[in-house]
Amino acid sequence: MSDKNTSAVEVARDYYNSKDADVFYSGVWGGEDIHVGIYRHGSEPIFDASRRTVERMASHLDGLGPEKNVLDIGAGYGGSARYLAENHGCRVVALNLSEVENERNRTMNEESGLDRLIDVVDGSFEEIPYEDGSFDAVWSQDAILHSGDRERVFAEVSRVLKEGGEFVFTDPMKTDGCSNDVLGPILDRLHLDSLGSPGFYRRTAGELGMREVCFEDYTEHLPTHYARVLEETERREQELSREISEDYIRHMKKGLTHWVEGGRNGHLAWGIFHFCA
Repeated sequence: MSDKNTSAVEVARDYYNSKDADVFYSGVWGGEDIHVGIYRHGSEPIFDASRRTVERMASHLDGLGPEKNVLDIGAGYGGSARYLAENHGCRVVALNLSEVENERNRTMNEESGLDRLIDVVDGSFEEIPYEDGSFDAVWSQDAILHSGDRERVFAEVSRVLKEGGEFVFTDPMKTDGCSNDVLGPILDRLHLDSLGSPGFYRRTAGELGMREVCFEDYTEHLPTHYARVLEETERREQELSREISEDYIRHMKKGLTHWVEGGRNGHLAWGIFHFCA
């Protein structure tokens, strides 16, 4: 793995392992679902909108059941894994690089009685620790952007999918043709050089022999989501400051503002991609 890729992985791991990030994401972002939501209206609870994304993604996967094995890469606190296990009875591997998030994930699995169906694994999606053709489906929500080598992530996904297996994911992206220079404030905060784009993911998947089933464009929900998180952060700032550093809150508010502006200015894209191996 190159120095750039190693740096991206280490930055993401260190960030999500921090106490500030753990308190913020588990308490503000949506609890067990820490990804972008699909909103019915701009004041809807973050958790409800985030869970709607999970439900919509799951609707893309045919024949989910006890005989199916699903890999969730960048699984966070495991909300999606628990949803799939509870509602479809499938076995899920929740692969995630943050040991802090993984411990919270394991605890919630035990509390919900779903630990028998979910394996929480410490690891990176740039080096998936499973054999070729191990999974019927691979799932990911707003995690691939953190990689310094997204082509490698796709290659690993393609490798571990069974023939005919499905890959369904979301990821905050730049619009096709958008310059990375425009996204400087966002990229600087993520310690990355670029974001993927719809065209990039289509080309990358196609080069690996994966067929695009569909792309559901929910771009308008991206700035709505970040605006809701910013609103909640500001509303609860005094409460949060008892557990989270002022520096973290200040930088989070600034970062959320950049995402809102980028989305409203037409520089960002987001939606559900569905590919078939």
